[in-house]
Amino acid sequence: MMAAGIVAVCAVLLVLAFVLPRLSRHPQNGAQRVLGTGARAGGKAPGFLGRIFSKSFHSSSRAVGRSGSAGRRARNRLPF
Repeated sequence: MMAAGIVAVCAVLLVLAFVLPRLSRHPQNGAQRVLGTGARAGGKAPGFLGRIFSKSFHSSSRAVGRSGSAGRRARNRLPF
């Protein structure tokens, strides 16, 4: 369920960053802020469980960042 949500957010950010590069920063930062909060909350579990719980949030935040930057990078490569 969470994976499908992250894929949907990444797809929306990719399209938004391609169509409106400047306006895509705020939704990207908001999504990364929410995922960072989840990572911090998951990291409070003791020992090994804390690393496992926070890892999915960290990798999801990285995916959201890469999706937004890929859309802006593709827009910059257009000839017009």
